[in-house]
Amino acid sequence: MAIKEKITAFINELVMYDYILFGSVFILFLLFIILAIILRKKVGLSIFLILLSFSILALGPTLGYAKMHEYLFKNSTTLISQKRLSFTPAVVVRGSITNESKVNFKTCKITASAYKLSKNIIKKHIYPLKPLKKMSIIQENINKGETKEFKIIIEPFTYSKDYNISIEASCK
Repeated sequence: MAIKEKITAFINELVMYDYILFGSVFILFLLFIILAIILRKKVGLSIFLILLSFSILALGPTLGYAKMHEYLFKNSTTLISQKRLSFTPAVVVRGSITNESKVNFKTCKITASAYKLSKNIIKKHIYPLKPLKKMSIIQENINKGETKEFKIIIEPFTYSKDYNISIEASCK
């Protein structure tokens, strides 16, 4: 996927709260810059305000977006079962998703990832970051407090050694 497509998809997935966050961070940035200009005779304070304003501009949207979505769209996924099929190179993953937020979800993108297992401590942390295979499905209309079950088929899955499955969901 090209960068332009990723940026367009990100912008299309923004909700009203995201625009409020980005706008308020930009206004806060401008206020600190204006305050630094007004207090320019106090060099130490104005430099601190300028550094603070650029820090807010850099960290505010990224940390704010992550924390806000973690709170607004809180969900939990549970792996119920995983079964490797013998007649085709695939793994059937069954799980459930629970809406733990205070809003109804319109869509949830649920992703199952298969990754290698290792006894090496370093590899144990690296393998989940680069899975062997990932498959996603979209689950729609999950009301607050509701739990829905799902099934994902990871195919083609030809890895023959030990592996593990992880499930995560991103909801809007």
